[in-house]
Amino acid sequence: MIIDVHTHIVPEDFPPVGNRVAGDRWPSMDHTEPGKANVMISGRNFRTVLSRCWDTSRRIADMPDEGVDRQVLSPMPELLAYQLEPQDGRDLGRHLSETIARMVDSAPDRFYGLGAVPMQDAELARKELSHIKGIGLQGVEVMTNINGKNLGDPEYRPFLKEAESLGLSIFVHAQRPTFKDRLIGEPMLGNAMGFPIENGLAAASLIVGGAMEECPNLRVCFGHGGGVLSQMLPRMDATWRRRDSVKGSMSKSPTDYARMLFYDDIQFSIPSLNLLLQTVGASQVMIGSDYPFMSRSMMPPLPEEFDALGLTAEEREAISSGNCLRFLGLA
Repeated sequence: MIIDVHTHIVPEDFPPVGNRVAGDRWPSMDHTEPGKANVMISGRNFRTVLSRCWDTSRRIADMPDEGVDRQVLSPMPELLAYQLEPQDGRDLGRHLSETIARMVDSAPDRFYGLGAVPMQDAELARKELSHIKGIGLQGVEVMTNINGKNLGDPEYRPFLKEAESLGLSIFVHAQRPTFKDRLIGEPMLGNAMGFPIENGLAAASLIVGGAMEECPNLRVCFGHGGGVLSQMLPRMDATWRRRDSVKGSMSKSPTDYARMLFYDDIQFSIPSLNLLLQTVGASQVMIGSDYPFMSRSMMPPLPEEFDALGLTAEEREAISSGNCLRFLGLA
């Protein structure tokens, strides 16, 4: 069985904005033709999407070509919308979460679900976790930064502790890099350059900020293989070994904490993926795609990937499904 931990949804429609403070920042769907729509945010088309974003039968039909059997559903990251006022963010998050819950209910043998909470208000987000659990989702998706603040910031520690207490998982996705003024070139390159750095910084913040020390049973996965974290860890370890002040703040090495986190395998090259596996171990890596915005076809077919990595039968099974079930708290 192959489970894809990294796939996204967009609802077929959103509730009317009504008298919400959000105004045109509240998303809406402009259905231009059957099975095709523009996601409108702040008066512009953020992305044109197809029915596979909301139609579970279409997603299931795509699975053989994707080489997967099941998917973990999470919102298109821009829809997490931390720029909205907290109450509007809660309402939007509930719509996303309940949409995903219905999609899971329509085919529970094919889908698992991660919802959305208003991280722009850490206490409100913490309280919303009970709603996430109550509608049967396995956890939530969050951005790598919350309006410029890292997930490892002490402000979010009660949220992380509540997720740990409730047994909910957290999938972290890069979005809105905080250093866009330093990204040069064609705009889409900002994604290619900014997202890996965002992932690395967010993962490092959980490590050096003490979150994984305080929440040893917290299940967190970083998309896109944790970005540049694998390259950062050797220098972080060296500093931890040499500096008493750093060693005093962490009882284990940064790499030891990194091995408590989960990662998908979206690395686009075998050497990069091999480095991730050598760094954190085969027990922490899962299959991902970023479907429907990217495809597994952009990466080597899984049998070729597994052969190139020299994985054992046990490691193949773990990466294919076992690790994902552990991340979701289902094994």
